[in-house]
Amino acid sequence: MPIYEYRCPKGHLFERFQSMTAPPPESCDVCGASPVEVVLYPIAIHYKGSGFYTTDYGKGKKAKTDGGDGGSSSGGEKKTDSKPAEKKTAASGD
Repeated sequence: MPIYEYRCPKGHLFERFQSMTAPPPESCDVCGASPVEVVLYPIAIHYKGSGFYTTDYGKGKKAKTDGGDGGSSSGGEKKTDSKPAEKKTAASGD
């Protein structure tokens, strides 16, 4: 069973050791004021390693389709189109 912390309108803090399905207390254990509210604290999250950013996500799949370089280009190289250039012919007019 978890421990819940509650706060009354007058600022008193008190804890209750109760089941998750138990109803919240109707009044403060210290002064009897109501209504009481549950006090929630943020949890600490530490991101470690890769895979948590949009630039890191899915590198394995991208590397396989790009030929293993991971999609990175070195220097100022530009990718060229694989289609051959069409030849233009001039029409001769007499």
